[in-house]
Amino acid sequence: MALLITDECINCDVCEPECPNQAIYLGKEIYEIDPQRCTECVGHFDEPQCVQVCPVACIPLNPDFIESRETLWQKYQRLQAESAAAVVQARVL
Repeated sequence: MALLITDECINCDVCEPECPNQAIYLGKEIYEIDPQRCTECVGHFDEPQCVQVCPVACIPLNPDFIESRETLWQKYQRLQAESAAAVVQARVL
């Protein structure tokens, strides 16, 4: 499952730099999580880092994106492959 930042977010800025997948970004009013990039830190850490650092506990599971640990692992692998391809592409240019 991807995570979701609720409207209790106080825009404290601590979650964004903790995300290893760059899934967290500043939305119109609060920080948001891109569910296509969120792996709940699978592949990086044992627990979601944004949840660990959030001072107001406003990052629950996103009920619209139910994913198994295996699916999160596959997403992690896809993101890693895309990142590696981008590095190769940057070197070519």
